[in-house]
Amino acid sequence: MTKSEKLLAVFSSTIKIDGGIHSVSELAFMMGERYTPAFTKFLSVCVKKGIIRRVANGVFESTLTPPERFTAIYKIIKKLRWDVLSYISLESQLSYTGEISQIVIDRVTVMTKGRSGTFCTPYGVIEFTHTKKPISKIAPNLYFDPDIKMYRANSKQAIADLKACNRNVQMLER
Repeated sequence: MTKSEKLLAVFSSTIKIDGGIHSVSELAFMMGERYTPAFTKFLSVCVKKGIIRRVANGVFESTLTPPERFTAIYKIIKKLRWDVLSYISLESQLSYTGEISQIVIDRVTVMTKGRSGTFCTPYGVIEFTHTKKPISKIAPNLYFDPDIKMYRANSKQAIADLKACNRNVQMLER
């Protein structure tokens, strides 16, 4: 089995357990390789050959066994901010709950204890906004969404986040 075939086998085996999107370090581990510049170069060659697709910096998907379109962007969010609390909030959550009539298309707004940043992916734009609020103040206002396997803010928290970030509150239906 070639190294490329082994990479595809890793992607194929993880799709059954809700995989499909993996970081470089995860791929190295699952293939029994060390995460080295040579391994990163190997992944770049696989991207050029069309075997895998880079969906964000350091995050890849298989072109043969891509994840479900509905959940892919949320998997990317979790890979980009795996080490800190991140939750769906702001306009994305307010649109989801019906607090605003606008429908957010091709963009997910996420509050995070990590760095702010914007990432363009094949599945849409991910906008991370840093919050300084302590987790103890945020956690009671979050709930877990099993469909996307992420936390979401309740309406009260999403509105508070919107105001704290000095974003447009004119769109609120109240």
